Amino acid sequence: MSYASIIVAVDPGKQAAPRIALAAHLARRLDARLLGAAAWGPDYPRGYGETSVPAGYGVEEIRQKALAELVRAEEVFRDAAEPGGRIEWRSELREPVAFLVEQSRAADLVVVGRQGENDRPHLVAAVGPGDALMATGRPVLVVPPGVEEMSGARVVVAWKNTSQGRRAISDAMPLLKLAEEVQVVQVADDGDRTELDDVVAYLGLNGVKAAGVRKVETIAGTADAIVKAAEVFEADLIVSGAFGYSRLREWFFGGVTRNLLDRSPVCCLMSH
Repeated sequence: MSYASIIVAVDPGKQAAPRIALAAHLARRLDARLLGAAAWGPDYPRGYGETSVPAGYGVEEIRQKALAELVRAEEVFRDAAEPGGRIEWRSELREPVAFLVEQSRAADLVVVGRQGENDRPHLVAAVGPGDALMATGRPVLVVPPGVEEMSGARVVVAWKNTSQGRRAISDAMPLLKLAEEVQVVQVADDGDRTELDDVVAYLGLNGVKAAGVRKVETIAGTADAIVKAAEVFEADLIVSGAFGYSRLREWFFGGVTRNLLDRSPVCCLMSH
């Protein structure tokens, strides 16, 4: 298995160009096609009763502004992707998540960005990582703000014996095979290494150089233990299953997926 086609979500944010460059570098390493995708839901005026907006009022101006933004997004994509590779551009005036979900039919991997703490999401163009994970049916590579490179030489696999965790390892196999070293991290209270040893052996059968490490969950939680393991291991990629609980539950009460999405300083490849 390899990635023959990668799609990257493009928006007007300042993190778009670094994210595209990272995706383009990955595509070149894997000899994959890179698709850039952007959609814009024009913010047409709305009103009711006496405040209703007359038909056609400002609609064409708003539409043309949205089209101009898509043109600028394409320029950013083509500049950051460094022409010369196999790149394609797709855009449309519609809701961005729905468009990315539709276009992900043509890709093996979806690349999206994560907002920084002080960034304001572009409400008519940005695609959130949670939405991409839940809806695309593809593995999603989440790029944190400020990250411009991902060597993938050292990778941490956050292991939990769930369908999402097993799928994440299969989905990440092209990157795991490229890695120089892989560390499988299991956060658990008991000392049983059966699962961990099975996963390490499975990776070895697939040509992946891996070792298993058990961590005890601290008061800061599982996600913190995984992030610290990646820091100590000097990994710049974490592979993990996503939303083992319902997404709504994690958003209200917290969970490993949400905490990784909110706090991980390195890229996360996640599967749901």
